[in-house]
Amino acid sequence: MSTYSRIAGTGGYLPELRLSNQDLVERLAKIGLETSDEWIVTRSGISARHFAADNQLTSDLAVKAAQSALEAAACTSEDLDLIILATSTPDHLGGFPSTACVVQDKLGAHTNCAAFDVQAVCAGFTYALAIADAFIRTGTYKKVLVLGAETFSRILDFQDRTTSVLFGDGAGAVVLEASTELGILATALHADGSQRDILCVPGHAKQGGVDGSAYLTMDGPAVFKLAVKVLEQVAHEALEKANLKPEQIDWLVPHQANIRIMESTARKMGMSMDKVIVTVHEHGNTSAASIPLALDVGVRSGQIQRGQHLLLEGVGGGFAWGAAVIKY
Repeated sequence: MSTYSRIAGTGGYLPELRLSNQDLVERLAKIGLETSDEWIVTRSGISARHFAADNQLTSDLAVKAAQSALEAAACTSEDLDLIILATSTPDHLGGFPSTACVVQDKLGAHTNCAAFDVQAVCAGFTYALAIADAFIRTGTYKKVLVLGAETFSRILDFQDRTTSVLFGDGAGAVVLEASTELGILATALHADGSQRDILCVPGHAKQGGVDGSAYLTMDGPAVFKLAVKVLEQVAHEALEKANLKPEQIDWLVPHQANIRIMESTARKMGMSMDKVIVTVHEHGNTSAASIPLALDVGVRSGQIQRGQHLLLEGVGGGFAWGAAVIKY
């Protein structure tokens, strides 16, 4: 009998500090940077974002999301045999040790539970999900906690209006478990390292410091142009692998980066925005956390129901992109 993976539970967490666009406008004005609610909403669809407290690490956000997902899956951390965490903002400089190991400890998971990080920026969750699915299908692991967690507020240059208004902090999680019924129907992953400079943190570690900038930098127009192209392609690829057509998808759960990218993808897929889970207005771009956060909102709001077909997709720095077709 074949073994497949299915989503047993979802979870999400946003830090308490919520900054509306107006809050951010006032904060930026104090350092001489002009922007407006209208400018931000028109270009991104974002109305607010959440920032972690000074004493909150990426692992702390991840643990909150994990606890919610474990509860939804009716299991505990002791049931886990693998933790995969997607992040670009690890607890430790250089990602060493992995934030997944920190989460393992904070959750009280036993040492039979392996743990590692995945780095594919905003596509990180689709990468982590595909890896977890492969491990379960081979019989290596039976219950995997898959996380996307970020504290992007720590790498934002608040002198840069084009990036500082777009990103936020948060974490999302799913518990993936072995099943005799298909759950993850298909995944597709891609990367193009030649485009690494259009979205990156360009600095390098050097002699205990940073050589270059430790802030996120982005060529917005280039990212937008490439994102809308590759998202359509990878969506069709994943659907073809799953033997489904776009009209058979109940919900599109995209990376929550920009409402215009989501609208473009839906249009190219022939899908109404009524079938798209949209949360970008509430938390901005939370990188690897955005897809599982949106998924959790869809599930807990009652929009996403068991048995429905979902299309998850994300694109980010690397350049990396991926998609997953799921029967929830």
